[in-house]
Amino acid sequence: MGAAILPAHQTPYAHKLRFLQNAIGAVPSAYDCWLVQRGAKTLGLRMKTHGTNALLVARALEKSVYVKDVIYPGLVTHPRHALAYASLSPHAKRWIDSIPKEGSMDDEEGFPYGGMISFRIRGNAKAFLTATKLFTLAESLGGVESLAELPSEMTHGSVPEEERALLGIGDDLIRLSVGIEEGEDLVRDIEYALRVAATASE
Repeated sequence: MGAAILPAHQTPYAHKLRFLQNAIGAVPSAYDCWLVQRGAKTLGLRMKTHGTNALLVARALEKSVYVKDVIYPGLVTHPRHALAYASLSPHAKRWIDSIPKEGSMDDEEGFPYGGMISFRIRGNAKAFLTATKLFTLAESLGGVESLAELPSEMTHGSVPEEERALLGIGDDLIRLSVGIEEGEDLVRDIEYALRVAATASE
C-alpha cells in the first residue's frame, strides 16, 4: 500500500487519480486504512529504533576482523557521510542533534541513518546467513523484524555476473535490514554468525 500527498497546484492530477481509483477499484478497504493509521502512530518510534540499532550493528561490523567493508552512510568512515547528514529532514536532524554525545552515540562513530546496512564478509557468506538466530533469511526490506540476504543469489540473482561485478555485488556482499529488536542482542547475533562464517571458510 502506498500514499500520495499532492499540493494544491496539482489539483488536476488529483482528479485524474481519483477517477482511476474509482474506475479500477484501487481503493484500500476500511480495515487496510485502519492498519495504516495504527502503524503511522508508532512510525516515528520504530524508525528511530531501526536507525539506532543499525548504527550499533554497523559499528560492530566495522570493528570486526571478519568484515572487509561496511556500507552505512551513518558511519563517519562512509565517503558520503556528510551528504547523508545534509539529506536529512529538519525533524530528523533535530532528533540526531539531540542525542547525548557521551555513551553509545558519539559524533566520531556516526549517527543513525535508517535500518539498511551492506557489508562484505571475509568468511563464508552462506554460513553467516544460516548461523544468525535473530536475522531471518529473506529478501524483503522487512518490517519490525531483522532480515539478512545475499544479493548475488537473491535480489540481484537475475542480473548477469559481469554487471553485478561492476555494481560491486559479489558473493561476499551481505545486506541487512535491521529491525527493532534489542540492539545488543542483534550485535551478539551478528558477531556469533561472523565467527561461524570464518570457521566455515577455513
